[in-house]
Amino acid sequence: MAWIYLVVAGLFECGWAIGLKYTDGFTRPIPSLLTVSAMAISFWLLSIAMKTIPVGTAYAVWTGIGAVGVAILGMALLGESRDIMRVICLLLIVSGIVGLKLVSTT
Repeated sequence: MAWIYLVVAGLFECGWAIGLKYTDGFTRPIPSLLTVSAMAISFWLLSIAMKTIPVGTAYAVWTGIGAVGVAILGMALLGESRDIMRVICLLLIVSGIVGLKLVSTT
């Protein structure tokens, strides 16, 4: 169950990171409220996952999911580069996340 919490925490991290773009420096109330809510949920779920998963593994997976997710959302929503080398680097991050799960004892 801890891994499910961790993955969902990573997805909420994507939400708040992208949400920052839409807050306009926290001057827009609704995007700001949604972004701060996503932050709180992400941190809360991460803390629950860390009860079982070692901190180094949990944090690396959480940030990895966030990094890959935000990069993909940046490409899809914000017109960021889809350069093949960028995609390959994102795949390397995903392989690291999968590797950490495979060698995890929890």
